[in-house]
Amino acid sequence: MSRLVYVLNGPNLNLLGQREPQIYGAETLFDIERACMALAAELKLELRFHQSNREYELIDWIHEARGIAGGLAINPAAFTHTSVALLDALNAFEPPVIEIHISNVHKREEFRRHSFVSQRADGVIVGCGAQGYELALRRLAKLIDAKG
Repeated sequence: MSRLVYVLNGPNLNLLGQREPQIYGAETLFDIERACMALAAELKLELRFHQSNREYELIDWIHEARGIAGGLAINPAAFTHTSVALLDALNAFEPPVIEIHISNVHKREEFRRHSFVSQRADGVIVGCGAQGYELALRRLAKLIDAKG
């Protein structure tokens, strides 16, 4: 099985470290990417790390990952609560999917408690801050190893 993992990030995550640090922390998306790359090397994973504020780009990357990736970690951000199209794309991706949220969405506004993505995800990591990405990679490595 492929050890390539896509890490996808949705809208406004390019503003991590600047936008609402009391909720999302002080780490930037670049900080998270560096930590993920270091961990991926340790886990012998290859990563493709992307961020977009455009729903169609996330969908295109999910389509691109089909047939070549062994897993996918996604922080869909606000698209979590609105995007049936993202769910449909993920349903067409067979390997494991881990959904990540930096904040604990269950302690926030009611609308944030519903996730279309969770209907497809093999695991959901919520409220662990930036460390959630590392937890997702560790879980994906285990799932890939189990299938391998």
